[in-house]
Amino acid sequence: MQPRNMSMRGAVDLAAVKAAAEAAEKAEQARAARARQAQEGGGEAPSAGPLVFDVSEAEFEAEVVPLSAEVPVVLDFWAEGYAPAEELNPVLEKLAAEYDGRFVLARVDIRNSQNLARQLQIRDLPTVLAVVAGQLVPLFEGPAQEAEIRQLLDQLITVAEQRFGIVGEVGARSGSAAGEPAERPEPVDPAMSAAHEALDRGDLGGAIQAYRNVLAERPASVEAKLGLAQAELLQRVQGMDPQAVRSAGAERPDDVDAQLAAADLDLVGGHVEDAFGRLVDLVGRTFGEDRDRVRQHLLGLFEVIGAEDQRVVKARGALARKLF
Repeated sequence: MQPRNMSMRGAVDLAAVKAAAEAAEKAEQARAARARQAQEGGGEAPSAGPLVFDVSEAEFEAEVVPLSAEVPVVLDFWAEGYAPAEELNPVLEKLAAEYDGRFVLARVDIRNSQNLARQLQIRDLPTVLAVVAGQLVPLFEGPAQEAEIRQLLDQLITVAEQRFGIVGEVGARSGSAAGEPAERPEPVDPAMSAAHEALDRGDLGGAIQAYRNVLAERPASVEAKLGLAQAELLQRVQGMDPQAVRSAGAERPDDVDAQLAAADLDLVGGHVEDAFGRLVDLVGRTFGEDRDRVRQHLLGLFEVIGAEDQRVVKARGALARKLF
């Protein structure tokens, strides 16, 4: 059975600029604190904590969110007695030991954390999410093979470093830091790095141009397409009055401009299915140039989320039914 890959591109993060800066600062403060403690104690820095631990909803805000400023935290939602979830636990624990501090694994027993599960919209078990710089990152739902999980973890670690400056310290939790240095992700190329940096500092015009420059040389770059789609979305919602946009969307259901703006606002607010449904319905009520304009805008929103996301797959099917 294939996992329902939710993709890290499923999260649209309007707070990325602020979060990246704050996360980098917190991580540096934590490293400095451990270094000072080691100097004052006259020995090696103490272990930063376990690689695998259990967490309840009461501990989520107090422990997981701050820790995510230092290292990617993978959340494993499971329940004792439910075989598919129990079978995934040892696989994730093995990978946590293998990656040795590049991420940590927090196990959440859904029976003891029902409010948290509702807040995070957990629909199935197992469900695996991640938290990076306080930002929730969907990974996958349902059973998954180790090789597939490994690919998602590698992507998570790379994004955490490139976009937020968060690098889990290898060996810091297992005490093996003095051994052979672990293999690090390949550094991002300068052109892509310039685009990401422009997006992180809020220079949306610069980011858009930088991503377009990358695509001019590498038209198939999925990462650049994603970055461009996100930057263009953020630029469109800049300066919007949310209340006015939502009112216009409700009062003028057939006004293309009003509905496109409302869909953008829906997506930025995390209401992905609402945004898609709004425009799919509008395609069914428009013709000619208006219909094509709505369709193209919807395809652009699909790029923001990622083609493999199940919400995109479902919306593509609905769009096809409206068109044909």
